[in-house]
Amino acid sequence: MILYDLKCASGHVFEAWFKDMASFDAQSAAHEVECPLCGNREVVKAPMAPHVVTRASAAPAERPAAQDAAEARGQELLEQIHKTMAELRDHVEKNCDYVGERFSEEARRIHYGEVDPRGIYGEASDEQAKALKDEGIEFQRLAWLPRPKKS
Repeated sequence: MILYDLKCASGHVFEAWFKDMASFDAQSAAHEVECPLCGNREVVKAPMAPHVVTRASAAPAERPAAQDAAEARGQELLEQIHKTMAELRDHVEKNCDYVGERFSEEARRIHYGEVDPRGIYGEASDEQAKALKDEGIEFQRLAWLPRPKKS
């Protein structure tokens, strides 16, 4: 593992661990390295001094502020994802018909014009989903998050 000081195009300096130099180079080229402060993906290695570990310096250090900021941003993103997924679920449930385990049958009936088109949702096994896809029937699998328990 290697620790780099990094700098985003907005000027924020932060640290990140990588498996090796090649890992950083590959992730940076693919714009997968993100500034934890602003989300900017234009990131380069910042000038840094070599660090030699001695007994005195081997003591655990305080958490860098960038790490705290990255964790806070990660938590904010997770909360936004949960909110968006809950809104999507509400929209589907309000605007589509629940067909339960008959999802594959109903999707085929709609696709082949046997019934009027309408939004549906329900359950389908992996095998059923593959069969629908192989037939060219458009659908989207969604992972529902559990609803929060009401107090």
